[in-house]
Amino acid sequence: MRSILFLCNFFLAVFCELRSQTVRISQGSVRGYEDPEEGIFIFYNVPYATTPKGPNKFKAPLPAPVWNGTFEAINRQIVCPQSDLIGILPEYKIKDEECLVANIYVPDTKEDNLPVVVYIHGGAFVFGWGDLFTFRKFVRNQNIIVVSFNYRLSAHGFLCLGTEDAPGNAGMKDQIALLRWVKNNIKNFGGNPDDVTIHGCSAGATSVDLLVLSKMAKGLFKRGVADSGIGIASYAVQLNPIDNAKKYAKFLGYKGNDDISSLTSFYKSLPYEKLNSVQVMTNTDYSLYMTPCVERDLGEEMFLDDSPYNILKNGSYIKVPMLYGFSEMEGSFRLPQFHLWEREINANFSNFLPLDLEFKNFSEKELIANKVKNYYFGDKTIGRETIFNFVNFSTDIFITYNMIKQVKLHLEAGHDQIYFYEYVYSDNATDNSPFTEVRGASHCSQTFAVMDGFYNFVSIPYDEKLIPNEMIGIKEMMRKIYGNFMKTGRPIGTDSDLPQWTPMSCEWSEFMTINRTVQLRKSFTSESTSFWDKIYEIYFKGPKPPQID
Repeated sequence: MRSILFLCNFFLAVFCELRSQTVRISQGSVRGYEDPEEGIFIFYNVPYATTPKGPNKFKAPLPAPVWNGTFEAINRQIVCPQSDLIGILPEYKIKDEECLVANIYVPDTKEDNLPVVVYIHGGAFVFGWGDLFTFRKFVRNQNIIVVSFNYRLSAHGFLCLGTEDAPGNAGMKDQIALLRWVKNNIKNFGGNPDDVTIHGCSAGATSVDLLVLSKMAKGLFKRGVADSGIGIASYAVQLNPIDNAKKYAKFLGYKGNDDISSLTSFYKSLPYEKLNSVQVMTNTDYSLYMTPCVERDLGEEMFLDDSPYNILKNGSYIKVPMLYGFSEMEGSFRLPQFHLWEREINANFSNFLPLDLEFKNFSEKELIANKVKNYYFGDKTIGRETIFNFVNFSTDIFITYNMIKQVKLHLEAGHDQIYFYEYVYSDNATDNSPFTEVRGASHCSQTFAVMDGFYNFVSIPYDEKLIPNEMIGIKEMMRKIYGNFMKTGRPIGTDSDLPQWTPMSCEWSEFMTINRTVQLRKSFTSESTSFWDKIYEIYFKGPKPPQID
């Protein structure tokens, strides 16, 4: 505590040399400070809700705290409890169960009613925090307010038992609470509460997709941007939440029986450090244990009351303008684990099929596995010589196929405001793909192009002043495209010298490719999409709410 107080006093002394803004919100007054490099004002770590504690820790968030005096909105480095799964959590970050805080980036302007972007961080729903990535230059150049925030992660945020103690989707209800906070307070920062765009990459994009489909989120935003993530993928929503809870509990040392009451008591007894300590990103079928779920009806507000596929198929959702983008080599995200899997993928390829395929028996599963293996690898051994076949396979089942299928479902439901693109740009500053000399746009590369600085495959930031001039041009173009969509609902304005870009049609026209130049393709076809469609038409198994005996 003394260290924290010292740091707060130190930062206050530093910030006293900076210009400040004081804003009155529903909880009290809050003071933010100027970022002198970018000339914008930042309000860090403003509480938007309160984390329920003790036996209620898996429930929906509580109302935000109120205060007398002025809240000093400096960066207290608070993150939600999590494991450092890929080695990017700095030592100075403070894990705290009271972590539901937002960061508000505001242009230095006297204008009001500015467009607002709520950025939802990714991290497989198990790690990450609001200011992991920042948008300072985007805020300044596009004259847009950006809000980032923390939400509960892993079992703390996504344990789904279908009981009053753990109904599920606590982390998604945190996101709803943040959007409601923005609706009620952003006008005081100069923002327009009726002009909010939600944006995320990876699990953040999955969140965007699910928010679009959730009745709880109705009226809280106007547009959505989903980068390298999707709501109908096998990893997005738990197929069997009770089974997942049992498997996860065993990783945590649970020795009890399968009784829901015993399982609930076990989870409620765990400290946060233990609760979120499981490594969950090495499953060969691309599944995750703790993600959003279809909830069991307990007579209270539900985030997700049906599977995303059914909601899309029925068209029973608010159709807001959407910008979908994937990168050329999404599957390279899985290459760091390839050396662990090389032997198994050759011996037991069926273990690498998506989890949302269900088969009558082992023979049927092996038959389809051999069909898929032959499609991507032929009669070749899966190894370093065929690494790009593995990348293509991973790209299709991890992101691309599901994104194409989701867009198709939108179009069939009568959604006529879908913009779709592929990002393929890479340069000498981009890391080689492991085991190769080849570079390519990998997972979330398009989002990194909009953010401050430059990031390599493992998300290490580089000073934007050091990156190649060509990449600076790409970043300027991407910021204009995203800024225009977030202001108008169209990625490219009619006065732009870039090719005009109209929404997708059922004929799959108006698909954009973004590289050193922007190229409009009049049609989008994918042989692999047809291949997977034939499999999913027969073997698809959608998520269900928790089944309690």
